[in-house]
Amino acid sequence: MTLEAETMSLKKENGIMSYDIKTVTIIGSGTMGNGISHVFAQCGFAVHMMDINQVALNKALATIGKNMDRQVTKGTLSEEAKNEAMGRISTYTDMAEAVADADLVVEAATENIELKLNIFRQLDEHSPAHCILASNTSSISLTRIASVTKRPGKVIGMHFMNPVPVMRLVEIINGYGTDREVTQTIVKLSEELGKVPCVVNDYPGFISNRILMPLINEAVLALQEGVAGIEEIDTIMKLGMAHPMGPLQLADFIGLDTCYSIMHVLHMGFGNQKYAPATLLANMVQAGYLGVKSGEGFYKYTPGSKELVVSDRFVSRKWD
Repeated sequence: MTLEAETMSLKKENGIMSYDIKTVTIIGSGTMGNGISHVFAQCGFAVHMMDINQVALNKALATIGKNMDRQVTKGTLSEEAKNEAMGRISTYTDMAEAVADADLVVEAATENIELKLNIFRQLDEHSPAHCILASNTSSISLTRIASVTKRPGKVIGMHFMNPVPVMRLVEIINGYGTDREVTQTIVKLSEELGKVPCVVNDYPGFISNRILMPLINEAVLALQEGVAGIEEIDTIMKLGMAHPMGPLQLADFIGLDTCYSIMHVLHMGFGNQKYAPATLLANMVQAGYLGVKSGEGFYKYTPGSKELVVSDRFVSRKWD
């Protein structure tokens, strides 16, 4: 794209310059990827959902359809609007094809730095020059990600919360070189999606996970040291601190492998021992007890059951 063409893609509204976003490519069709695709499609954007596996894409489309059906049942979405939204989603297994006419790409792949760097190299090569490249990363440096592209000014973090259609927050992370117009664009876009944007700077864990993950890690340490049991720890935080979910249950929901990875990023990024992952957390990840995704973590999860049952490994004596 020429400088003149790129200038044409910028628009001024209420004195604020921003890019005109019409087509959005989502990289990854897992829990976050299909949730982000759902929200963009529902809000009128053309969505290109890309994954290397067509089976995964088909599963994601089915999930989006089921989630929209729930909205229809609740009366928050009409059947017509649902059908129109589903019609805006196209699936791709070829990245170059998926991003060929994208105005914005949101990467929602696994939280692995080498994987993300490789994806952004490809995105930089194949997407239009005006295209903004966003990452849904929850902990990895946006400045580091931007460094493998030739457009660091157009790289930004767009950290959605799970479940995306329900949670209102979008944590927007500026890399060191992110252009002001790009930040303004993503703030405005987040508001168009019905979200509340909060802009932060690029430090390990940003704000959400810099605060949340040490809290979860401390809960694991309290369990590890025998201060209290799982139910006691979670109940105290729910009833005493008005948290909707206890930290150990939340860790299961997020995925213990993800929690461990983020704690590792914080530990390495700050060089401070207080961010070291709890040994119990590390052991559970190594053993494959990852929470909801594996069927067992601090709690056991049975398909079709909503009952919260503590894992047999943590059942302790009950106090009379």
